[in-house]
Amino acid sequence: MSHAASADTRQHTLAIRFRKSEDTMTANGFRKMALSLPETRESSHMQHPDFRVSGKVFATLGYPDKSWAMIKLTTKQQAAFVAAEPETFVPVKGAWGLKGATNVYLRSVTSSALRKALEAAWTNTAPKKLAARIQGQVL
Repeated sequence: MSHAASADTRQHTLAIRFRKSEDTMTANGFRKMALSLPETRESSHMQHPDFRVSGKVFATLGYPDKSWAMIKLTTKQQAAFVAAEPETFVPVKGAWGLKGATNVYLRSVTSSALRKALEAAWTNTAPKKLAARIQGQVL
């Protein structure tokens, strides 16, 4: 294990040490929250469950492994989430991460932070008319 990977593991271990087990987000909890957003459908992309609005992916589960999810944020949103909770929100490695793709560590994310992140990703991806109609009503 590299030094960087070891540091990442320690950071995530510390983050979850202070969380009660009943507060831990699961893949099913993530799935339910994503599917609660208007007109969202679950599909599959590159052997990972994904969540789409109007056929476009805004979130996936199981990337890079089962303890993580991915959400599509703007770079500005990504910077805010990462700054607020760096143990939970991490830019995806490579070009996708530079464009706002953000990993979410399920064991450390709170329901409220995940809800905000999923809503942002959904709004970024939904057709503008749908997002405008829904904004403030359901989200």
